[in-house]
Amino acid sequence: MDGKQGDMDGSKPAGPRDTPDIRLLSNPLMSDAVSDWSPMHEAAIYGHQLSLRNLISQVNGVTTDWHTPLFNACVSGSRDCVNLLLQHGASVQPESDLASPIHEAARRGHVECVDSLIAYGSNIDHKISHLGTPLYLACENQQRACVKKLLESGADVNQGKGQDSPLHAVARTASEELACLLMDFGADTQAKNAEGKRPVELVPPDSPLARLFLEREGPPSLMQLCRLRIRKCFGIQQHHKITKLVLPEDLKQFLLHL
Repeated sequence: MDGKQGDMDGSKPAGPRDTPDIRLLSNPLMSDAVSDWSPMHEAAIYGHQLSLRNLISQVNGVTTDWHTPLFNACVSGSRDCVNLLLQHGASVQPESDLASPIHEAARRGHVECVDSLIAYGSNIDHKISHLGTPLYLACENQQRACVKKLLESGADVNQGKGQDSPLHAVARTASEELACLLMDFGADTQAKNAEGKRPVELVPPDSPLARLFLEREGPPSLMQLCRLRIRKCFGIQQHHKITKLVLPEDLKQFLLHL
């Protein structure tokens, strides 16, 4: 009321100390009259790009449960909204581990959003204690496209949740396809989790996945070791440069896991 009075009579507006915290209460299930989401959060989660353009000044607005418009755009899977927010300065690193854009995109299988976040410098191996890494979450939820994108972009194949590796998560889902993909990128089949179990010990002994683990238990071939070493030398977010190497096309495809 005082602020409105000041505007009407021309007196000095409220100072910085009187400015309310931009963090808003958040509950998307509440009615419009009491909802704590800003219009920008609403536009992002429903993929309304035109509305988002008009609200872009609130690009890093945060609700009390730490949701940003970028996080909401990753929930909806709208790559256009994600790119628009990133182009206007949205922070790729979360203020809180309760709402990480890249974790949410990986968990939901929004590979294009993951790709954009990586391109803008998101920490591909950011580990959250209760979630693990983006790669671990993608494996846990069997999001193959996101698993492949993260690995191709240089994610650490052995970083998961605590001592649980992505390969442990895949063993629990019994996904042979993901297990092969992780092992092709150098996953450690002998890694032990907090219970002292290797991935092979999490699957039935007579299952196809158990046989696959046993087949891949030995040391990697020299060719595989060379590929992994070359990729490691390129570092995170540099693997696209492999295509520019003066090498036979078949060898470049081998290095790129194509």
